[in-house]
Amino acid sequence: MDSSKVNKPPKDSTKVVHSGKEDVSIHRTVNTPVYRASTILFKDTEEVEKAFQDAYGRSSDSPGVFKKVPFYGRKGNPTTWTLERALTELEKGYDTVLTSSGLGAVTTALFAFLKNGDHLLMSDSVYEPTRHFCDQILRKYGIETTYYDPLVGEKIFDFLKPSTRVVFMESPGSHTFEIQDVPGICKAVKSKKNQEIVTMIDNTWASPFYYKPLTQGVDISIGSCTKYVVGHSDAMLGSITSVEKHFPNLWHSRQLLGVSASPDDVYLATRGLRTLGVRMQKHQENALLIAEWLSSRREVEKVFYPPLKDDPGNQIWQRDFLGAGGLMSFALKDADENSVNRMINGMKYFSLGFSWGGYESLICASYPGRSRTATKWKFKEPGIRLHVGLEDSEDLINDLEGGFERLLQV
Repeated sequence: MDSSKVNKPPKDSTKVVHSGKEDVSIHRTVNTPVYRASTILFKDTEEVEKAFQDAYGRSSDSPGVFKKVPFYGRKGNPTTWTLERALTELEKGYDTVLTSSGLGAVTTALFAFLKNGDHLLMSDSVYEPTRHFCDQILRKYGIETTYYDPLVGEKIFDFLKPSTRVVFMESPGSHTFEIQDVPGICKAVKSKKNQEIVTMIDNTWASPFYYKPLTQGVDISIGSCTKYVVGHSDAMLGSITSVEKHFPNLWHSRQLLGVSASPDDVYLATRGLRTLGVRMQKHQENALLIAEWLSSRREVEKVFYPPLKDDPGNQIWQRDFLGAGGLMSFALKDADENSVNRMINGMKYFSLGFSWGGYESLICASYPGRSRTATKWKFKEPGIRLHVGLEDSEDLINDLEGGFERLLQV
């Protein structure tokens, strides 16, 4: 037998099934059980001191390394460590911390590196609650946010100030799906000599299964595990995966903010992770079929989905991504709020709801122009955002066909 094949590193579809299971041999279970614990008991003070040194990265044999040992419930247990290890492997990072929501992951990461007087560069197409946090919380603490055109690329250098500490990306952007030149942005930021600037990205749309931003120069990858990792719309969870240099700051920020994750939600996310590969493939397959069908509709002005060959971000998407999720949007040629409401209210398989990333298809109206300041949205509103789920694609297209009939009713 060819030993090179035997020792070949596993592909991601294998990793999502097996990664993070170092503790499973102890329990003899396929899945790491749910550990619900706040207090950890120790046999004596020496054991307490040893656990403290390990948990806080102060151990003399490996200083700076935060070992996954029982110390206190907020700091994790075998349930959380399983998912943290698995996500770290998928993201190709140094280590991961979990938070109680995706927004909690964003805010924890920002608070870890920003202080009064600092400057933040934020993509203008970012997830709206992230924008609200910048405008309402960071501003209150004397942190300045500048929104930039997501398509700026290496010209991000021109926006850097002496006080810039973080550059935040989201690719593709929420509702509008611009693909950012992430390697170009990171290259420009890192060229700023004698200035420590941390690059972060919201990596929720493609999930770490289809995108590896840490391999392209990003320092910190943030995900709303609530979406594709959980995959079943029944748990709230966020993750932050970092390169080694910045992990201590993240770890301490998560501890001090107290945004630890529920072990029950973590268990559901780990269970969801095991089928992430097959689910993402189906989401992408269905979504591409529907995006192409929408592009042929006379009612549709423009479909925003990077895998489409005529999408402005398609070349960069092909260069940087391994695949796509099921989230997209489209602009209509001639529709008002009442007609869009008629379309949405009669859907059978596309349910009206927020969030996304579960097995089910979702639909909602989209108003991206309301939350942009650095760029102007030139398409008619409201548009429509779809999350394409795992249903049969023919059924979904028929559902949309009926929706367009209602849209055109007078």
